[in-house]
Amino acid sequence: MTQQLLHADATNAAHPLFSTTLTLPDCDATGWVVVDSMVDGLAMGGTRMTTTVDEVELASLARAMTHKLALVDLPIGGAKAGIRPNGPVRDRHALMRTFGQVTRPLLHGGVYLGCDQGTTHPDRDEFFAAAGYDIAGRPGATRLDVDWAEFWRSMVDITGFGVATAALSSLRAANAKTPQRVVLQGFGTVGRGVAQHLAAHGHRVVAVADVLGTVEDPAGLPVDKLIACTSTDGTIDRSGLPASVRAHGGDRAWLKVDADVLVLAAGADAIDESVVSSVRAGIIVEGGNMSCTKPARRMLGEAGRTVLPDVVVNVGGAAVTGCIIAGVAPDGLTVPGMSAWLRNWIAGKVTKNCELIAELSASGSAEPVAELLADRNIAW
Repeated sequence: MTQQLLHADATNAAHPLFSTTLTLPDCDATGWVVVDSMVDGLAMGGTRMTTTVDEVELASLARAMTHKLALVDLPIGGAKAGIRPNGPVRDRHALMRTFGQVTRPLLHGGVYLGCDQGTTHPDRDEFFAAAGYDIAGRPGATRLDVDWAEFWRSMVDITGFGVATAALSSLRAANAKTPQRVVLQGFGTVGRGVAQHLAAHGHRVVAVADVLGTVEDPAGLPVDKLIACTSTDGTIDRSGLPASVRAHGGDRAWLKVDADVLVLAAGADAIDESVVSSVRAGIIVEGGNMSCTKPARRMLGEAGRTVLPDVVVNVGGAAVTGCIIAGVAPDGLTVPGMSAWLRNWIAGKVTKNCELIAELSASGSAEPVAELLADRNIAW
């Protein structure tokens, strides 16, 4: 059967397929679910909880999910959910349970909502339980031999793994032989996963930025020790670091550190037009959502930098879920076997797309991602 992308307006992210405002009783918060597109009744995306998230931001993120899933050839549309608290969250458990109860019809109707910035896997597990939703119970989904929450414990680093795979692919294409200097902007789940995988391949993490500033050691930061000193939200405890590590204030001190690879793994618009000239790395990897503005991405390319865009590299978590929901992953594997299968599948998709982007860029394409999407009849 032919898979059909159902889209309201393929050229304008402000026109998603549908958007709904959620009433969250007794939670002092506003919520939304935006579905950009559906494929054969399926859409998916994360749940973002910040004090600034709104329907417009979610529409752009949902459009990015459409692109991201299409580029790895998963038959699923793009969506995004958001929760904006009106003040401090006094009862997080109650908020997650209410969110699950309210979104129950969407979850059971084919709109998968996972976690994203501001929400965690335990949050997701809580709102799934409140909704009575089990991904493995969906008709057509891959059968797992453990429940979804337990399975995810073997995959917590998967988005960082995909981002690191992209960086390694680009380094191979550049014939980089010596250990490369890596700067990480953001040290949450994705940033920590990237650091571990790149360090395991012999590369040197020389600086990491969090909400407090940047920590730097030109000789290389001790990644395991750094992770041990980091809270779940990605904030590094400076008091536990070696004396050789220097701490810098300022939200963009990481731009001043000499590096070969810059991984952006925090908020949107980390690099805009105003700071393009300050970028020192030859390879910029967008590990977060919309890490570079579109003009900045174009300017970096014109300056001879290699930019690996978010919709190509930040796909690990979405791909794992998509492979299970759509039944792409095989049935009957143990947890270690399923983890290995998914990592191999994701690495293959990410590597292939990075190679195609490099080829298109070398041939003079100003918008290589647009060309990849055009091959799938989707507008960029």
